[in-house]
Amino acid sequence: MRHALEHQDLPTGELDTALRGGPFHVALRAAIAARGLPLQRVQHHLSRHGVKVGVTSLSYWQQGARRPQRPESLRAVRALEEILQLPDESLIRLLAESGRRGEAEFPAGRSHPSLAEGSAVLDRLRAGLGRPADSGLHTLGHHECVRIGARRELAAREAHHIVRAHRDGVDGFLVVHQGGPGRTPHETRVRALENCRTGRVRRDQDTGVLVAELLFDTRLRVGDTFLFRYAVEDGAAEAAHEYLHRFEAPGGQYALQVRFDPTALPVRCRRFTQHSPAAPRSARQELSATGPHHCVHLVEPRIRPGIVGIAWDWPE
Repeated sequence: MRHALEHQDLPTGELDTALRGGPFHVALRAAIAARGLPLQRVQHHLSRHGVKVGVTSLSYWQQGARRPQRPESLRAVRALEEILQLPDESLIRLLAESGRRGEAEFPAGRSHPSLAEGSAVLDRLRAGLGRPADSGLHTLGHHECVRIGARRELAAREAHHIVRAHRDGVDGFLVVHQGGPGRTPHETRVRALENCRTGRVRRDQDTGVLVAELLFDTRLRVGDTFLFRYAVEDGAAEAAHEYLHRFEAPGGQYALQVRFDPTALPVRCRRFTQHSPAAPRSARQELSATGPHHCVHLVEPRIRPGIVGIAWDWPE
């Protein structure tokens, strides 16, 4: 049952924009302001929901000085959605987006220890570029096509992104790539294809991790959407047996297509998911690479944190 509030009509301008694009603290501040509620009254309504949160914490949350993280704090956020008469999951979604650490592509044949090691290297490479962990972008749609060459190698991949800014001033995207076996990061190339240009590149020789800036020719404002395409030329020397993509935050649709050279076709393909590199693989589904295009694909309607990929077996 919803409790009656002092103001029942929400304005649709600033609040709607903040709820669509975030970030969390801006949307929370706009919702509280739209209701005309002092923080003491917000605290009172929360207590009626059985949630205890201090006025100081509420103030920090709406200023962006702190983020709700503890289970009790997340309960408070869900209660705030009801108290402020906001759409279900609207604040929780923005909270997840504001804490995102971007996406990481770890293709073809990397072992679980290598994935974990690559994740540890990523923070160092990102810091070297002076890029914040929060990219300021939420993925609305992401489609990538991976090409497997005649030597069974990961030859290249092309990615098409549709994103929305949840922070003012966003002017680029960070590509993360961990190359296939037999390929060093110094041999990997990132090419900007549409609505972006390649900036600085950082590589780690031991793990094969490459981080590259894609620079936009505009600065996005909160709520702005943007489309861009890029390609990564890997050309690993050894045979690839899988391609996987690791997501660290929720998002929109993800589609992955793997295209095989007609002279090098696998005998079996299957999709899979994992909660983490060390977790067992689940949601397995057989895929067929038969037909004139020699490709398989998967579609995830909504991105969830974790790993999704396609694996295949070569004939002996």
